[in-house]
Amino acid sequence: MKLITAIINGKDVNNVCKALTKSGFAFTKIATTGGFLKSNNITLIMGVDDDKVDAALEIMHDNCMQRKVPLPAGTSFDGWSTEPAYITEVLVGGATVFITDVVRFEKF
Repeated sequence: MKLITAIINGKDVNNVCKALTKSGFAFTKIATTGGFLKSNNITLIMGVDDDKVDAALEIMHDNCMQRKVPLPAGTSFDGWSTEPAYITEVLVGGATVFITDVVRFEKF
């Protein structure tokens, strides 16, 4: 068994959750915020049998998309920047997925 922890952009989460549920996957959904862009994300936690990991990843891959968003370059995340800002684009979205082995699983 594997533990999948997937950080998914808030714009993609509804499609991902619907597709996972339709395919019989159970998950816990936690609201999270990214540290760099301060954007809303959802973190899904799933216990998945070894032989179903690839299917879960395929669903996430098919339902998450990367997109470019404008970001003022020189933006200070401490709020004290005095540098003039110009706009640059950064790539966000998709999913960041961690897969770890489950040593022990119990359900009460």
